[in-house]
Amino acid sequence: MSGDDEQWNDSNRAFLQALMARSTLTLDEAKPLLAAIQTAYERKETLAEDITEADLNAHIAAANTRISHFDLEIRSTFHQTTRKRVYAFVNSSSDPIIQLATIHTAEEISFLKRVLDAMFETYNTPRNEVMAITSMQAVRLHKAPDSRRKDTQDGSATQGSTAQGLKMIEAEKMLRTLVDEGWFEKSKKGYYTLSPRALMELRGWLIETYNDVDDDDADDDERPPRIKQCVACKEIVTVVSDVITISRASTKISKGQRCSKRNCYCRLHDICVQNFFRMQRSNGCPVCKTEWTGDVFVGERAAPTSTRRSGAGSNANTSRITVDNPDQNSDPDEIDR
Repeated sequence: MSGDDEQWNDSNRAFLQALMARSTLTLDEAKPLLAAIQTAYERKETLAEDITEADLNAHIAAANTRISHFDLEIRSTFHQTTRKRVYAFVNSSSDPIIQLATIHTAEEISFLKRVLDAMFETYNTPRNEVMAITSMQAVRLHKAPDSRRKDTQDGSATQGSTAQGLKMIEAEKMLRTLVDEGWFEKSKKGYYTLSPRALMELRGWLIETYNDVDDDDADDDERPPRIKQCVACKEIVTVVSDVITISRASTKISKGQRCSKRNCYCRLHDICVQNFFRMQRSNGCPVCKTEWTGDVFVGERAAPTSTRRSGAGSNANTSRITVDNPDQNSDPDEIDR
């Protein structure tokens, strides 16, 4: 213990408190923070440019040793669009119900669960792996259904399942709150997706919840899991961004791609695609060997065209059609026909 005590000092405590207050950090954000902490602790000026990634990793390792006994952990992942490494203070053994129960009402938590179900079930089909939701689609879920479609594993209803729901204005406020708290991110086109912090903290829960095979789908062995990971970096793939060009392959690559064979589970991030195919020296899917076309996307670009327009708010008539007719272009059975 004496060795641990020597490695755990006021500098470590200050860093942990700062990270807990922010929830997430990047290296660029951590440098001035650690510089200020070191300046105060060592009583001599430390500049932000003097802080290295090794310094950050040392503080994280020391903190993880201390907080692991409480099912807490500092994890890291690459942001799916910026590709910057993001560090987050997470609870390693809970679900979103437990995470938010202390600061949100049962109605708000029930609304969040319906939004997650929409992201990873309604708008995540073999043909259209959107895994994102527009404001209009989310607000449409403000009312609780008469009876939940699913119970928890022990057979009891999830917290908030008997709630009356939210008003539409309350649902809109809840979406903004989830962004402010770091659970959701909102794209320029108006799509909500899970943030890096949420993907790190809820990774196990997402896989357990949405990759379980229902009894009705037990015979559908060819259906890929709903939550899919990049075969290169092993992180979850949910988003898509601007198209870029790789000169070597003369093909279009976006931040969230899938194999053109519908039943193949291979998915890749943009940055991962470039390095992966450069090392593989072939343009074939690493799983099924089908030619990698680069034009089948994961994320908001996988949404039907009318839904993408409504999400951006560029066409009021299209938006009205999307809201009033949720089955149009978004119902899984209709999409897959």
